[in-house]
Amino acid sequence: MNALAALVNAGRYAELEHAARQLLERSPQSGLTWQLLGVALRMQGKDALPALQRATQLSPDDAVSHNNLGNALAQIGRADEAASSYRRALALMPDFAEAHNNLGNVLLDLERLDEALASYRRAIRIKPDYPEGHDNLGKALLRLGQPQDAAASFQRALALRPDYAGAHNNLGNALYELGRSDDAIASYRRALQIKPEFAEAHNNLGTVLRGQGQLDGALASYRRALQIKPDFAEAHRNHGIAQRLRGRSEEAQASCLRALEIDPQSAPTLAVMAELKADQGQFTEAEHLFQRAIAIEALTPEAWVGISRLRTMTADDGAWAAQAQAIAGQRLPPRKEVLLRYALGKYFDDVQDFERAFSQYQRANELTKLYRARHDRQRLTQAVDWIIHTFNKAWLGRTPIDAVASARPVFIVGMLRSGTTLAEQILASHPGVHGAGELTFWNSAAATGADAVHQSSALSSLANDYLRLLSDLSPDALRVVDKMPGNYLHLGLIHAALPNARFIHMRRDPIDTCLSIYFQHFEAFHSYATDLADLAHYTGEYRRLMQHWRSALPAGTMLEVPYEGLVNEQHSWSRKLLEFIGLPWDPSCIDFQRTERTVITASKWQVRQKISNSSVGRWRNYAKFVGPLQHLAGNQG
Repeated sequence: MNALAALVNAGRYAELEHAARQLLERSPQSGLTWQLLGVALRMQGKDALPALQRATQLSPDDAVSHNNLGNALAQIGRADEAASSYRRALALMPDFAEAHNNLGNVLLDLERLDEALASYRRAIRIKPDYPEGHDNLGKALLRLGQPQDAAASFQRALALRPDYAGAHNNLGNALYELGRSDDAIASYRRALQIKPEFAEAHNNLGTVLRGQGQLDGALASYRRALQIKPDFAEAHRNHGIAQRLRGRSEEAQASCLRALEIDPQSAPTLAVMAELKADQGQFTEAEHLFQRAIAIEALTPEAWVGISRLRTMTADDGAWAAQAQAIAGQRLPPRKEVLLRYALGKYFDDVQDFERAFSQYQRANELTKLYRARHDRQRLTQAVDWIIHTFNKAWLGRTPIDAVASARPVFIVGMLRSGTTLAEQILASHPGVHGAGELTFWNSAAATGADAVHQSSALSSLANDYLRLLSDLSPDALRVVDKMPGNYLHLGLIHAALPNARFIHMRRDPIDTCLSIYFQHFEAFHSYATDLADLAHYTGEYRRLMQHWRSALPAGTMLEVPYEGLVNEQHSWSRKLLEFIGLPWDPSCIDFQRTERTVITASKWQVRQKISNSSVGRWRNYAKFVGPLQHLAGNQG
């Protein structure tokens, strides 16, 4: 038996299997030998259950044998039976730390979170230097919405075993929930240094990068996860989400279909498929998919939330509201509850119960603050100072010798929720225009902008790279519209690279704009969006920068369009938009709601309705709540 034990310790399971079978030919009634055979088989991914069941029959009072049987049962998804085996082991040996830990694992799988927590705590009371116990305790705490305590448990596991890749990955998950995205990325990368083929860590890294708007990095991480683990359904789904955000609907759908092939009962994947349908204006099909997700997993927040975005809700949707409130009232991770609170805010706003609506939105934003970094006002002010100083009128007035002359790019900029999607939809209804959605190119380019400012070759390179991107999206359109609102930060850099590009600046009542931002959940991170005072500060800096561009950019480069004017004088302003970008009038721009195209933003339902001024002056419904924004009234910036 000492020789067999040595093979176990060395991880030489094929040899252990061979030796155990030889021993069983001579001593078929040895419970210990059957147990060792079962361990060898399980560790090789073979069917260990018969051997381990035989071991417990021959040695019914052996706690280790019952624990190993529990491991085999858990591995094949028979969690309830596994729990029974672990409990039998613990009845025989109450201080069996590993069995307490393993029982916690199956209880966690069964969503019996409090019982799992108790099992893990019992394990580490018995064995305080048990890294797996601390790691698993952290996982339970994280599922219970206690990321701070979870992080402490993962850090304890790592103090005991610094090269524990799983704990580094799990610590990343806790840090992400705490809003410490950069620290989370560092933890995932440390896990990957230790274990480069760690598919889950690549997937998690991709999700944090996606939340930061780094879609290229996110896609690369998801692809790496799938190279390692091709049947990783969650990574396929996440790859689809990132492709959707890039505006690549076909690729996104293909990824989600692959995820569903692997896991046909995945409610979250069906919810993403529903969003893809909604992006294309197929709202009935989208609702059907959301309902399918709910039928599989009744408490899927993404599906309940998705339904709320498909239409204006009415009192007839009271059953939806009651169920959404019931789910939100359960013990959910903040990221999940946030989705429901925003959706409930929309419901109460739609039915004109404004006090309850604001209460829900406020709850959503306060929860969001728990896992997102706070707005750094000083940093934003300094960034705007740098832009104004660097891209001054004298510098912008020069014409680089090798400037790229293309007039294809059209940029729609402004605050979030200022009407950029509406303006894009009007223009994209013209046969000569392609609406590219929100491209992240210039966000990335701005990172190298400090060097490009003094290098014509660098500016030309940026321009040509961008034009190639537009060509990939639409090789033939006369104009391609990039409606990334935040490109207002980069107008100087863009103009220097593409002096014939045109900028359309959407302006909207600032209080309406800020409230609309406050009432919206964003996939990408916007640090100022969760606090009215921060929104007021951000708006002030945006106004300051736009005033600079008015004076610094050459005349005729930018058209300023009031949202209120566009919705009240649609025909007149639509003509001005087309004239500004050098295209003739086309009547399809008036019936823009009929245009079939993918719209990914939160306004995808609204832009498929006839134009309405119902959102003008909307803030007056919330007048008693908007104190920090009151001084913004008047000038639209």
